[in-house]
Amino acid sequence: MAGTQGPGTQGPGTQGRGTDGADTPGSEAGKVATRPTGARRTDEPGASARRGGGLARDLGAFTAADAEKQRGVRQMKAIATGALALAALVYGLATWAEHAGAGAWAGYVAAAAEAGMVGALADWFAVTALFKHPMGLPIPHTAIIRTKKDQLGQNLGEFVGDNFLSEDVVRSRLRAVGIGSRLGAWLAQPEHADRVTAEVAAAVRGALTVLRDADVQAVIGEAINRRADAQEIAPGLGRMLERIVADHGHRRAMDLVAARAHDWLVRHRESVLDAVAGGAPDWTPRFVDQKIGERVYKELLRFAAEIRDMPDHAARVAVDRFLTDFAHDLQDDDETRARVERLKSEVLARDEVQELIASAWSSVRAMIVAAAEDEHSELRLRTRASLLSLGRRLAADGRLQNKVDDWLEGAATHLVTTYRTEITSLISDTVAGWDADQTARKIEANIGRDLQFIRINGTVVGSLAGLVIHAVTRLLGG
Repeated sequence: MAGTQGPGTQGPGTQGRGTDGADTPGSEAGKVATRPTGARRTDEPGASARRGGGLARDLGAFTAADAEKQRGVRQMKAIATGALALAALVYGLATWAEHAGAGAWAGYVAAAAEAGMVGALADWFAVTALFKHPMGLPIPHTAIIRTKKDQLGQNLGEFVGDNFLSEDVVRSRLRAVGIGSRLGAWLAQPEHADRVTAEVAAAVRGALTVLRDADVQAVIGEAINRRADAQEIAPGLGRMLERIVADHGHRRAMDLVAARAHDWLVRHRESVLDAVAGGAPDWTPRFVDQKIGERVYKELLRFAAEIRDMPDHAARVAVDRFLTDFAHDLQDDDETRARVERLKSEVLARDEVQELIASAWSSVRAMIVAAAEDEHSELRLRTRASLLSLGRRLAADGRLQNKVDDWLEGAATHLVTTYRTEITSLISDTVAGWDADQTARKIEANIGRDLQFIRINGTVVGSLAGLVIHAVTRLLGG
C-alpha cells in the first residue's frame, strides 16, 4: 500500500512514490525500482490494452468519490504512522529513563512501547504487502493484489459459482421467496394490473413500430409458401368436400344457385329470347325463331323452378354424384391431385396473393397498434381483466402457486446450470482484464481506511501484550 511505510523506512528506489500513491519528482530509475519484477509500465502506450489478450481495460479514472476516499486513507495512514512514531518516541524516552535510574516503571513503559513498535511494523508490513512490495523489495508473497489479481478473479468466480449459482441454492432461495403468491397478490391490485397492461401495450406498440412491414410481409409470405409447398392440399380438400357432401352442406349452395337462376330468368326473359334468336339460321322465319325462343325459355324456367322446389331432382342427384366422385378423385386420383398442386402453385405465385398478404399484415398491424394506444380498447380491457383474474387465482390457489414456483425454479436452475461457466468466466475474465496497478489503487482507496485500523490496533494490542509479558516475566523473577 503506497505510503504505508513508517518514518525513516523509505529506502533507495522508493523515492518515486509519495504517501498517496502518486508519482513524486524523482529519477526514472527510482520509479522503475519500485515496480514489481516483471510488471509492465502502465504509462506505456497500449500497455493496459495488451493485458488479457488485448481485451484488458482499466477500472477507470478516479472519480470524485474515489478521491474523497483516498483522502480518508491518507488521513488514517498519517494517524497509524503517528502511532508508530509515538511508540518509538516513548520507547526511546523510557529506555533513557530506565538507564538513568528512574525506577521499575520505566522498564514497563519501555517494554510496552517496544512491543507496540513491533506490532505496528508487523501490521504495516502485512497491510502494505496486499498492494505493493514493502520498501520496494521483491519479497515473496507481497504485492498480492497486483501479482495474484488473475488468481483472485478466478477464485472469486469459483466462489460465486459454488455458493450462489448451484442448483440447490437457487431452488431454496426461490422457494423461500414464494414468487407465485407474491406475484398473485401484486397482480390482484387494479393499479398494478393497469401498470402491467400499459407496459405490455407500450412493448407491443414499440415492437410493431420497429418492425419493417416489408420484412414481416416477406417472412409471412415465405412461411405460407413453404408450408403450402411442403404439404399437399388435394387430399385435405377431398376429405373436407366428402364431409360436406355427407352432411348435405352443399345443398344450401344448390338452393341458393337454383333460386338465383330462376329469379334471373324471370327478370331477363328478353335476353334469353334474343340469345335464342341470335343463334338461329338466317333462312328461318322470324316467327319461328320467336316460337322456339318462347319454348326454350319456358323449358329453362320450368327446369330452374323444379331444381329449386324439388330436393330429389335428377340434376341435384347428378351434382351430388359429381361432388362425391370429385372428392374421391382429390384423395385417390394422381392426375387430379397433380392438377390441384399445379393450380395451388400458380395461385400462390400471383402478385395479387402476395399483395393480399401485405395488405392483411398492414391492416392487422394498424389494428393492434390502435388498440394498444387506446386505453379503452377491447384488447387492453381484456388484457387487464385477464391479469386481474390471474392475480386473484395466484393469490388464492396454492396448486397454481406451486406450478408457477416450479416453473420459475426449473427455468432458473436450467439457466444457472447451463450457463454457470459463462457467468463465472465473466467475473474471472473481467478481473483478468483490469490493470493491476489501477486495480490495487482502486481497492486501496475503497478499503484502505479500514485497513489502517489494523496498524493502529497492532500498535495498541502489541503494547498491551508487551506490557503483560514484561509484567509476567518480572513476576516470575526473570
